[in-house]
Formats: sequence, C-alpha cells, structure tokens
Amino acid sequence: MTSLLDGCAPWPAEFVDRYRAAGHWRGDTLDDLLRDRSLRYGPRTALVHGGTRLTYAHLNRRVDRMAAGFRLRGLRPGQRVLVQLPNVPEFVITVFALMRAGAVPIFCPMTHRAAEVSHLVRVGQAVGYVGPPAHQGFDLTAMAAGIAARGPFLRRVFTFEAPGEASPYGGFTVDPTGCQYYPLGSLDSPPDRPLAQSADQVAFFLLSGGAGAEPALVPRTHNDYAYQVRAAAELVSLTEEDVYLAALPAASDFAFGCPGIVGTLSVGGTVVLAEDPGAVACLAAVERERATVTSLEPAAARLWLDLFPSFRADVSSLRLAQIGGVGPLDRATAERVGPVLGCRLQQVFGTAEGVLTLTRPADADETVLGTQGRPLSPDDEIRVVDADGRDVPDGESGELLARGPHLPRGYHRAPDRTGRAFTPDGYFRTGALVRRTPDGDLVVTGHLTDVRFAP
Repeated sequence: MTSLLDGCAPWPAEFVDRYRAAGHWRGDTLDDLLRDRSLRYGPRTALVHGGTRLTYAHLNRRVDRMAAGFRLRGLRPGQRVLVQLPNVPEFVITVFALMRAGAVPIFCPMTHRAAEVSHLVRVGQAVGYVGPPAHQGFDLTAMAAGIAARGPFLRRVFTFEAPGEASPYGGFTVDPTGCQYYPLGSLDSPPDRPLAQSADQVAFFLLSGGAGAEPALVPRTHNDYAYQVRAAAELVSLTEEDVYLAALPAASDFAFGCPGIVGTLSVGGTVVLAEDPGAVACLAAVERERATVTSLEPAAARLWLDLFPSFRADVSSLRLAQIGGVGPLDRATAERVGPVLGCRLQQVFGTAEGVLTLTRPADADETVLGTQGRPLSPDDEIRVVDADGRDVPDGESGELLARGPHLPRGYHRAPDRTGRAFTPDGYFRTGALVRRTPDGDLVVTGHLTDVRFAP
C-alpha cells in the first residue's frame, strides 16, 4: 500500500480488509469505469458543452488517443500533472486520459495564480501543466513558463486553445530552459495496449480547502473515489435518464463526484458542462438540456431563486438540487427551493478530504430543511468532540471528526500537516462545529477553521 500511495499515509490492513469485504472497494479504476460504460452506452450522449455533444463512444475514443499522446510526449506512470481547465469537455477528457496513461492529475482552480500554482507544482513535483493560454485576461501560459524557468520540475506545458483563442506556443516549442510546449489538441495518437493499473493507486489529487494556509494535496484513490460516486449516485437514484448540470467548477469534489460528473457517467447519464456559472446561463441550460440534477453553493442558489420571478425559465425537468459548500444553507433559502424550483432539496456538507454528509430524498421535510444529513457510507465513523477531544452528548456542539472508506488518511508528502489534521487512529479533524440530532443527523453550527469543498 505505501508504494502505491506514493508519499501518502495508507489505510491500515484491517480497514482495507473491512472495506473490501463490505463490497465498498471493488478493484475498479476510474478509467476502466469509463471504458466499460463506453461499451454499454456507446451511442448515448455523455457530455454537452454549448453546441458540442460527445457520445460515450466518442468520449472514450478521445481519452484513448489523448492518453497515447501523453505517453508519446514522455509522460510516465506515477508522474503528476497539474490540470487548470474550466468547465469544458477537455477537462473531463484530459483527466481521464492522464489516469489512463498512468499519470496523476492535480486539480487546480481557475482562480489560482503563480503563487498557488508554483506551490502545487513544487509539492506535487508536477512535470506537466494543462491550461488555456489565458483566462479572464490573465496569461496562464506565461505563468506556466515562469514557473518552468524557476525549475526543477515543470517540463511540459499543454495548452488548450478554445475557438477564437491563440497562444504564443501555437505548435511544438522548446524554450531556453528546456520546457516543451504542445497544443493540447495535438495529443491524438493511436492507442497503445492498456496499462495494468491497481485500484489502490492514487487516481488524482484534490486540494484541501480553507483560508490562511497553502493548499495541501489530498490523494484520492481509484477504490475510494469509485465507491464515493457509486454510493452517492445510488443515494439519489441516479439513472441513465438523468441529466446533470455541472454549474460549479468541474475541478471541485462537489461537481466531480458527489455524484456529479463521474457519478453521472457511471450510470450512463448526460453531463452538461456550464462554463458560465451565472444564474441566467445556468437556468437557460436547465431548460435547454432538460437537466434533472444540479449542485450549487448557497450563494448561487439564492441568485437562482431571486432571478426566477423575472426569468421564467422552464425548469420542470429538475428533480433534485444539491446545495452545500461554504457554510450551511440558511433556513429561509432552503424553504424557497421546493416552491420556486419545483424540485427536491438535498443539503450536502463535504470536504476534499472525503467527508461527505447528505440528507436523503425520503427524509422528512424538517430534516431536509434544517440539517446537513448523515454520512454517506454505513461504514463512515464520526465523532463530535470538545476542545479536549472528549465526545459530547447529542444536541451539544463540538468538532466533527470522521474516517471511512472514502476518507484518505493524510496529505501527500506533508507529514507535519497530516499530524495536525488527522488523529493517530485516522480520524480527520474537519474544523467544522456540529451538533448531532437524536435521529443522527448533523447540523453545522460554525467552524474552528474555514471549511469548504475544494474550490
């Protein structure tokens, strides 16, 4: 386990055996999941972005050919690549192609700039970077070039050029530092024989949330993340008829796998990527694509609700709105979701470290409106403790601690930070203050630190 997790704390053997025996960890890699679904749902629409529509067969073929292109350009299994892309099909294709090539993506928010990106490159020893030439007026290619010039890790930059964009590196280029630049679209090579990979390996890295500290890399293995998305999809009865609107950044855990993009692809549904997160654009996308499920942060949910009286989009297809993220959803907003949008509300609380609590579709209205639900897995273990680490009675507020089959045991190559954030017996200290109701639901009451989904 230690070598497969490469610088990350492994689960103890007794927990590995428990999660496998329970059927949570089934040995499936995420790229194998996509390959299987392409055979099962080949002609169905997998991804939608504006006027672009990709079937499962087309998506898998592009992943295959990009993975071969990455290998042809020198990427080796186990190497890390920072991915900083907006909600475009290339984000999904690139992430799965890197995993299929044996490389490990590091998800990076579009808002990060040189200080944060150089930190992630250094901590992850990332040899590659994938991003657009520019975003919202900021030159990302120049940023990557500056980081590469300072060395010693970054040596390949793959530039995604959307229609109408141009990059100073329009073709293969090598700068004086030896860093190589490729258009992302040039990674189109005949597929190689599939790599033999273990589901115990790290599939990708999320970033720890919160303010006041540099982000740490959160390792998510194929086993733990495949279980998370499967359990989350089952919880909301996701099927191939569902259409998921990714209104939040695709690089966030909430949008990527709660059940999100991966969960929807796992059941043969359709993912609609909203590059414009604005309420007008998203409500129009719900109407146009007949979206059935979406995920929002509380502030975005309020914008949707406030806009709706003047922007009468047909959102009758929507059956579920998941709302969570930075801070709990206020009661007044929660009570408006059903009457205004005509769909069921699901409250969600989670962190990149794998903590995930959700209300259930069959829960009583009072539970859905007033709590953040219960842990995703029956094998999730939680504690609510006081400042001295002692468990507090139900109804009293304390810090939430959690461990389970989709919670890693530490950060990547950060033993000191792991020691502060995780207890010796593997519980993650969330920093969230919660109280537990007599029915076992959690109510977030505050925080010791800034707790949020990965941005």
